[in-house]
Amino acid sequence: MRQANQSPARPPPLIRAEGRQVDHAEETLRFSEMVCPNVSWGCLLLLLCFAWTGDADYMKYKDPKQPVNTRIKDLIGRMTLAEKIGQMTQIERSVASADVMKNYFIGSILSGGGSVPAPQATPAMWVNMVNEFQKGALATRLGIPMIYGIDAVHGNNNVYNATIFPHNVGLGATRDPDLVKRIGEATALEVRATGIPYTFAPCIAVCRDPRWGRCYESYSEDHKIVQQMTDIILGLQGEIPVNHTKGVPYVAKNKVAACAKHFVGDGGTHNGINENNTIIDVHGLLGIHMPPYYDSIIKGVATVMVSYSSVNGEKMHANHDLVTGYLKSKLRFRGFVISDWLGIDRITSPAGANYTYSVQAGINAGIDMVMVPFNYTEFIEDATSLVNKRIISMSRIDDAVSRILRVKFTMGLFENPLADLSFADQLGKKEHRELAREAVRKSLVLLKNGNTPNQQFLPLPKKASKILVAGSHASNLGYQCGGWSIQWMGGSGDITAGTTILDAIKSTVGDATPVVYSENPDDSFMKNNEFSFAIVVVGEPPYAETVGDNTDLTILDPGPDTIRTVCSAVKCAVVVVSGRPVVIEPYLPLMEALVAAWLPGTEGQGVADVLFGDYGFTGKLSRTWFKSVDQLPMNFGDPHYDPLFPFGFGLAVNSSQPGFSGARSRGDKKEIRVWAVLSLLLSMMLAWA
Repeated sequence: MRQANQSPARPPPLIRAEGRQVDHAEETLRFSEMVCPNVSWGCLLLLLCFAWTGDADYMKYKDPKQPVNTRIKDLIGRMTLAEKIGQMTQIERSVASADVMKNYFIGSILSGGGSVPAPQATPAMWVNMVNEFQKGALATRLGIPMIYGIDAVHGNNNVYNATIFPHNVGLGATRDPDLVKRIGEATALEVRATGIPYTFAPCIAVCRDPRWGRCYESYSEDHKIVQQMTDIILGLQGEIPVNHTKGVPYVAKNKVAACAKHFVGDGGTHNGINENNTIIDVHGLLGIHMPPYYDSIIKGVATVMVSYSSVNGEKMHANHDLVTGYLKSKLRFRGFVISDWLGIDRITSPAGANYTYSVQAGINAGIDMVMVPFNYTEFIEDATSLVNKRIISMSRIDDAVSRILRVKFTMGLFENPLADLSFADQLGKKEHRELAREAVRKSLVLLKNGNTPNQQFLPLPKKASKILVAGSHASNLGYQCGGWSIQWMGGSGDITAGTTILDAIKSTVGDATPVVYSENPDDSFMKNNEFSFAIVVVGEPPYAETVGDNTDLTILDPGPDTIRTVCSAVKCAVVVVSGRPVVIEPYLPLMEALVAAWLPGTEGQGVADVLFGDYGFTGKLSRTWFKSVDQLPMNFGDPHYDPLFPFGFGLAVNSSQPGFSGARSRGDKKEIRVWAVLSLLLSMMLAWA
């Protein structure tokens, strides 16, 4: 690291001749001897200055008219080892500063889940923070811009007031690649609104066991659906040009770089345990988990993130055969490969037990950028030492840096490194919220509709004497958004701007129709009130990653009791808000209708749109709905396949059949039976008279 009081560094070599570097001073001296043998020292000094400044005035890597590979080669040739390893280093914003960026040549910063410049930060606050870091990067000798990344996995979900779209499990149920592409376009704009050009999305895991805590990040158990949904990359990064070279990243102007994750087999771990071991043969790995990466690479994805998990006992972060041998060589991926958060640390067990070995194993496996994210000095020191000892080759370092620079050049970061507020109005934009509402409508899956074949319960009438809304998830925006929403683990209550399902119902029904909300009514409440019908909204609490691993998959208490109490007293529709199928079979006979709403995000109005018949149900299960957790793992095509609702299941409302018209409560039906008996007795008495 060069201090301010040190002599200026010599300029980089001018040319290479027969393997020997010829520097500027030597070349200039030869020229002066040929042209002016009796040259004065003053003349020589002048010539040296011209040689020095002439090269500085034109650096190929700064010329956008030059081919990307030419710019990469020129810049790599000018970089020191410290500058190269700095490019490979990604740090968390909480430990970043302009001075850190400048002094350590840091190539990238990220916001971890919930890491923000301030609570409820505005776009201006985000942009100012990102630019402050960027100015530090630009102040380095070569002025290489940093790239800032964030987990915008269902909208720009860390940011207050952003549109939060349904999680991937719901989008998979839409079977609508065009919808997902449009969501990618809107997300790109909302990410750019905060001055950020890079998102760690999409997750293209093929979740084979719903007990996995990240299953809601997966579009489906079927790789074909996941492959279709990679169209979100085209929305995030832009449509690739005709004749674009396969494997080369492409990011259009004003778009964001995407990241296909987690390579590979993350959705197939044993018993759905997060970060665990995927035990699988080559046919299964290449036939189930790899196909979405084929599509992502064809669509120009800029980066690929490696999985914490192992394949047949080998940690993916240290798997040279799959990262370098298959992804980079076989599939010809030319973007950069990034580790997960503390990913190389977890190569050893326990994590961090031998960090130097982890750095060696991770980089030699083919990881180009390391998400450190905090102790960057240790990473830089270890990586530098390993290169100096030739344990990590300079060619491996140059490959990593070339890939990182390729993405930065492709994105136009060198020409436009600083963000501005031109996209600020895109955050939470009305059109984006309408798009999210559309996505919610299309994601809903109708699993039951009526207890008799000829009498459907949905759609519900907007005019009724009184409607009950109950359940822990009816009036909780945080619950309906799920994990990775404002905070890493999500939250409860009004975590951001949006519409709860309860508020959506209230705004949908007729002005004269009262809506009563009771989160968990008891028997006394039900007996003392007469409702036309009830809507019960229950589900899972928010979670992320390992915290979400669950062997029981039950509805959050007191959800089951709420279903029993309410649905035993009045006709009811149950809406399940969850990141995966949950245990529901024991309660199925109690309810008239069952709707899987997944994790719909901020636009709860989409749920009411369909419940009350403004739009029809079109969603189909992208996951098998089990009867019992004892059946798991169970996927379509398995020999023991015996689901409660099969993969692809989803009812539609039959317009030729009568709908529910606001029938009386179950208590009213008892009253009807009493009057019927009394009427019969009276008729008999009159007959005998």
